[in-house]
Amino acid sequence: MSGAKRRRKPPRATTASSSRPRTGARVAAVQALFQSEQTGDPAEAVIDQFVRHRIGTLPGMGGFEEGRVPQADVPLFASIVRSAAREGEALDQVVRAALAADWPMERIDPVLRALFRAAAAELRDPAGPPARVVINEYLDVAHGFLDAEGVRFANGVLDTMAKRLRPAEFTPGAAAPARDGAD
Repeated sequence: MSGAKRRRKPPRATTASSSRPRTGARVAAVQALFQSEQTGDPAEAVIDQFVRHRIGTLPGMGGFEEGRVPQADVPLFASIVRSAAREGEALDQVVRAALAADWPMERIDPVLRALFRAAAAELRDPAGPPARVVINEYLDVAHGFLDAEGVRFANGVLDTMAKRLRPAEFTPGAAAPARDGAD
């Protein structure tokens, strides 16, 4: 299963649209959380590196294929990374609770762990975008990093996390909150 693969290089998304800055922020957040876990660098240092070197377009520099995020909502990116760093253990508990008993966090691909932590950070924020928006956005991000099996796995975990963190949004007949979160 893709969830068990180990990666050494920073992940590179290949399918997210560069005209969706909030999606770009989420791609960058997953990359930054991956980098922070792999290098041990603190969140603020990684945020600074991304803002200075990886977000935006530079002459002669490529887009997603080159590891850059051509267009990203920088405040959203920084908020997700800071929240994931500040609430790391609590977010990991949310992820662990959504995993099957035979899938400990340590077995999950580090890119997938970063994606789950970023999504959990947004889902834990009661003022954040609707849960279904968060799920869809992170599935879009997952398509850039994972194969079809990995995306299906991510979908199941994201859905479980969302239903546990935002149960009212999944109650039959409940109207979705009117919050902006997608591009």
